Amino acid sequence: MLRDASRGMRRRFAWLFVAALAAPVLAGCASRPGDDALSVIEVDTVSVSTHTILVASARARDPRPGVFYSGERTPELSFAKVEISVPPTHKSGMVEAPTKSPPNPATDMVVREAVYRDTPAQFNADLKSELAKYPAGKRQAVIFVHGYNTLFSEALYRLTQMAEDSKAPGVPVLFTWASRGEIADYVYDNNSATAARDRLEETIRLVFASGADQVTIVAHSMGNWVTVEALRQIKISGNPLPLSKLGNIVLAAPDIDVDVFKSQLKRMGKLPKPFIVIVSRDDKALAFSNFIAGDKPRLGAYTHDTELVELGAVVIDMSNVKSTDGFNHAKFAQLAEMAPQLRGMLARAAQASGASSVEVAGIQFSGLDRMRAAQVVAGLPDATQSSGGEANDNDRVVDTATSIVRASAVARP
Repeated sequence: MLRDASRGMRRRFAWLFVAALAAPVLAGCASRPGDDALSVIEVDTVSVSTHTILVASARARDPRPGVFYSGERTPELSFAKVEISVPPTHKSGMVEAPTKSPPNPATDMVVREAVYRDTPAQFNADLKSELAKYPAGKRQAVIFVHGYNTLFSEALYRLTQMAEDSKAPGVPVLFTWASRGEIADYVYDNNSATAARDRLEETIRLVFASGADQVTIVAHSMGNWVTVEALRQIKISGNPLPLSKLGNIVLAAPDIDVDVFKSQLKRMGKLPKPFIVIVSRDDKALAFSNFIAGDKPRLGAYTHDTELVELGAVVIDMSNVKSTDGFNHAKFAQLAEMAPQLRGMLARAAQASGASSVEVAGIQFSGLDRMRAAQVVAGLPDATQSSGGEANDNDRVVDTATSIVRASAVARP
C-alpha cells in the first residue's frame, strides 16, 4: 500500500513537473507548423533553393490535406519523396516553417512536391537517382532520426534546414517514427520509438544497399533509443553492415538510460567505429526524463566522460558552455556557430598536448584517438597524410559534430 501511495504521489509530482516544464516550451510553440503545413505550393525556382528529402516512415498516412503523416503507428514501412523550397530570407539555424495558410514561399519553407512511394523498390530507385547526382566516391547519405514530441512536418522542415545550412553534399533521408507531437504523450512516444526498431533496421539496410559510398546516422533525443536498438539488432543478427560504407554515428542529447546504454554496448561487443556522443549535465529536458524514469541518469546528461570513452565513444561535453535556450537542450546548435573558431583552436590544442582529451572554449572533447584507430582497423585511408598532422583526426571529429548539431533543436525534450 505504501509503495502504491508512493508511486501515485510520484506520478502526480511528475505531471506537475511536466506542467512546469511545458509552460515555457508551449510559449515557444506559437511557431509550430500549422495543420496544412505540407500543402503543395507553386514556387519561383529562381529565387529559392530546394532540397529533396526521402522519407521512410513508421507513422500512419494521414488523408488530411497538407498533413501527410499522423502520430499514429503502422506495422509496415511507408515511403515518400518530398521537395521543399527554402525562402531567400532564410537565416542560418532557423526553421521558417509555415504557420499561416497558405504558406508564403517568400518567407516560409514550403513543399513544392510530395508523393508517397508504395514499395521499398520505389524508395530505392529515388535514392539511387539522388545519389547519382554526385560523382562516384562521393555519394553520401545521411539518415536522420528525430526525437520526442515531434510532428512529421517539424522533422521534415528541420532536416531541410540542416541540409541548407550545412551545405554538405549528400542525400538527406528522414526516418520518422510515430511521435504524436504532444508533451503529455512521453510514454506513448517512447513505446512508439521502441516499436519502430525493426522499421529503422530495415531503413538502414535499404540505404546501405542503395549504392551509397558512405552512410552517416544522426539521432537526437529519444531518437537515439530507437537508433541504438536498431544498431544492436543489426550487430547481433549475423548480417553486419559493410564497414567500408559506415560513416559516423552521432548521438545528440541522447534520451537513453545510462545502464541500458551500457547493456546495449556490451551486447554489441567491440564497435567498428566509436559513437560520437554530445552531452551536457545541465540539460533540463533530460532532467525531466530522468525524473519520470525513477532518477536514473540519461546518457545525454551523463558526464563521466572517461567511462563513456572506455565503452567506445567519442564524447563532446558542453556542460561548461552557457546555453542560449532555457532548457540547455540546444547547445549543439552553438557548437555549429563556433565551428570556424573551434576547428583551428582544437587542432592547435591537440598538437600541443598530444592528448586524446582536449578542452577548447569550454567544450571537452574526449576519445579523439578512437577516430584514428577506427580508420586503421577499417583499413581506410589515413586522412593525416593529406594534410600532414595529427590535427586532421581532431578536425574530423569537429567536422562530424558541427555538421549535425543543428539537429539538436528538432524536438522538445
